[in-house]
Amino acid sequence: MSLHADAREVLAGWDAPDAEQEGLRSSYLAHLDEHADAMRRECLPGHLTASAAVLSADGSHVVLTLHKALRMWLQTGGHCEPEDTTLAAAALREATEESGIRGVRVLSGPVRLDRHAVPCGGGSHHLDVQFAAVAPEDAVLVRDPDESSDLDWFPVRELPEPTDESVRALVYAASRAVAAEGTNTRRPSSSP
Repeated sequence: MSLHADAREVLAGWDAPDAEQEGLRSSYLAHLDEHADAMRRECLPGHLTASAAVLSADGSHVVLTLHKALRMWLQTGGHCEPEDTTLAAAALREATEESGIRGVRVLSGPVRLDRHAVPCGGGSHHLDVQFAAVAPEDAVLVRDPDESSDLDWFPVRELPEPTDESVRALVYAASRAVAAEGTNTRRPSSSP
């Protein structure tokens, strides 16, 4: 199955939690139907991306990265690459690359969608498919200076500034998903 087909299947089978998310889901599906290259960054006026809120094993903390250009604390995520076979795999790859954590586990199915303007190709949109992920109990962050200006764990209920409402909504949705799954209950190790 291609990444495009996986994205279509995932979104077609996803139960959106509210009318706003259902509207995004429908628009993402229409975008996929209209653009064979919808998964590639070259697709304008927008393309699908994958991201993940990486939570500690007990669900109390989240990894956020300080985006170099935007100077905002964001979840891990980004463009799909040719080697990605599924949206979940793309989210996992991005979470691993940007956090340095080995052994991250992405929960099945998206927790929310977010469409936002980006400078790609002179100006377009990311149609972000957002997942919840869980770090192993012994997780240690390793910041790649090419990926971010800073990287750290933050309490789910005390997110840093500057951030935005989409990050907060994702973190809360991911926190609920992790709690519903019943992950184990240990706190993350200290940040480096």
